[in-house]
Amino acid sequence: MAQIAEYFRSIFFPNLGITLRNVGDHISIGNFEIRFYGIVIMIGFLLAYVLVTNEAKRTKQNPEMYLDFILILIIPAILGARLYYILFRLDQYVVKGDIGATIKAMLNIRGGGLAIYGGIIAGIITAIIFCKVRKVNFVLMADTAAFGILIGQILGRFGNFFNREAFGAYTNCRMAMAIPLDYYRADGNLDYLERTGVITQKMLDNVVTIDGMDCITVHPTFLYESLWNLLLLVFLFIYRKHKKFNGEFALIYLAGYGLGRFVIEGLRSDSLMVGNTGVKVSQALALACFVVAGVVLVINYVRCAKRGWPAVVMGDAAGTELEISGEADAADTKLEISGEADAAGTEVEAGGEADAAGTEVEAGGENGSDVSKVETSGGSGDTEKKKNDEDATK
Repeated sequence: MAQIAEYFRSIFFPNLGITLRNVGDHISIGNFEIRFYGIVIMIGFLLAYVLVTNEAKRTKQNPEMYLDFILILIIPAILGARLYYILFRLDQYVVKGDIGATIKAMLNIRGGGLAIYGGIIAGIITAIIFCKVRKVNFVLMADTAAFGILIGQILGRFGNFFNREAFGAYTNCRMAMAIPLDYYRADGNLDYLERTGVITQKMLDNVVTIDGMDCITVHPTFLYESLWNLLLLVFLFIYRKHKKFNGEFALIYLAGYGLGRFVIEGLRSDSLMVGNTGVKVSQALALACFVVAGVVLVINYVRCAKRGWPAVVMGDAAGTELEISGEADAADTKLEISGEADAAGTEVEAGGEADAAGTEVEAGGENGSDVSKVETSGGSGDTEKKKNDEDATK
């Protein structure tokens, strides 16, 4: 990689009065370069683990299981993100008559070239297989993973910032970001970016001079997406105690991210396209995610409303689940869970109507045998149900 003068490494937000000097894209250890893009991705995985295990503990799941999953996921997620990106830009990587050079170009991810949708698709496939082998609840795991995916995306977009990529079309709005053309010229990529339309003619026609450097001014779409994902994450944290059904968090993530990505992708100049159709792949997928997840959310909310907005309390990922459904009128509902669930899991449901009544549900037990007790008190009397499970080891 050509050495880029510190002078050309500046990034400006001229309408905000912000100047960032000497913004590099790597650190060097001897003759070896470590790209910030890769460092950011690894930090994203670490923070994803922290958030996911925190949510797992809150919902009485086994946090160690998520460490196993993340360690397994790293390679498939990166490969999926890379293959997805290459699939729609084969001409950028195929070197005619030289298979070795083609493979080398495809494997070189230090400079970018990862598509989040490819990573998510690979992650879903990996999770399905993982859950089947471990015999755990995929939907509950998807809800928990939503927190980790969002923090990974929030940080991952800043890898694009260091690489000066994934930006949007020309703009002179308040948030406009200015990048010196000499940065790309010194890196040897300017001609390619102009030829492929990443740097558009409109950008070149509206070049501004800052500190003696010709700069293009563009939408910082990486920042827009990162901030949108941050809002989604904050919402999930605030809302998580009001969960209505398993799968709700995953659907909220898909619908929310799809909506934001659909709008933001419309601003980008480097989008992957479906052949020569002019249709942006990521924008089409974003719209599909928003519509499908939104419809499923509405259907489930309608069902919950008909059942009296059941409270959902998650147990461990082996399948302990306690759910209360029914309708209540001026009623109080109390849930208590104590003890540990065996590997077989325990499920308790109580449903019905109550009028000025209280409902109490207790589930307790230890490894070996479980005792679940459901008590419902209403105007006509009390009902008590006990269930004894045999030791799973017998």
